Amino acid sequence: MTIRFNCPNCDALIAFAGKHSGKRARCLTCGQIFIIPSRDNETPKKIEPETKPQIEKAQPLPGFYHAVFLDSWKIFISPENATSLVFVIAVVCFKFFLAPAICCCDYLTFLIVWGWLLGFYFNIIYESAFEIDKLPEIYLGTGVTFLWYVIKPFLIFFFTMAVVQLPFIIALALLRNKGITTENMWQAELGLRLLLQLLFIFSLFLFPMAILTVAVGKDLTLLRPDYFLIPIFRAPAPYIVVVVMLIAFGVLEMQTAQYESEIPLAITAGRLTLNLAVQIIAIIAMRSIGLFYRHYSCHLKW
Repeated sequence: MTIRFNCPNCDALIAFAGKHSGKRARCLTCGQIFIIPSRDNETPKKIEPETKPQIEKAQPLPGFYHAVFLDSWKIFISPENATSLVFVIAVVCFKFFLAPAICCCDYLTFLIVWGWLLGFYFNIIYESAFEIDKLPEIYLGTGVTFLWYVIKPFLIFFFTMAVVQLPFIIALALLRNKGITTENMWQAELGLRLLLQLLFIFSLFLFPMAILTVAVGKDLTLLRPDYFLIPIFRAPAPYIVVVVMLIAFGVLEMQTAQYESEIPLAITAGRLTLNLAVQIIAIIAMRSIGLFYRHYSCHLKW
């Protein structure tokens, strides 16, 4: 049985299987957390964020490393995450086996797969930040809603990357008259090229904080340098853990290869295993971003 109801905050239509009645969930449109009702058209109970006394907010919450490296593995063995994990596996298998075969639709399949995965990652960050230690519910929508769920994460991702890399983009544009381009900027050379390289790397270093801001704050006007630098300065070691986890995900993803009919079965199995392992690292990396907010939100000005 499917329960259909409207979000108590934005009135968006939401549907859940009846077995989820009474559980906490979140509206994918506005982010409102609520309790799933027991019947159709029933107004769900809002879950308001807890208002903690200022004295509690002044101190970080302990246990960040335990939550990242130990508690995260509980996600993969919890029965309530089975549906989400199966769907992630299905998406990865689609990307691995079918996407390369749909030659005429390479860009479309890339958009669908990575648009959904990016949206899934943003939801993991959001829910981890607000103490929802489970994988997000799967809701694909229909028609225009489905397209928006796919396109929106892409727009957020690329806009956030553009904002973070804006100083690098401006510097590169100013140095074009000196013959420096994206093709030759990585040449080993002291001077302007080295400064440009360091600016690019530093901007990437800020990217996890920027993604945290848009995934949790849900306000693009919060993408400000002072909002990024203060929590990094006050909690450098945990933030470096977040950066390393995200780098591990990115490097491993670049090493993945997709299905090819002419390669041996053992190599195919190895490639598929790596694709699936990358998603495990991705889920832990996204949780680490959300957990950084949960444990060190006292350092965030917003």
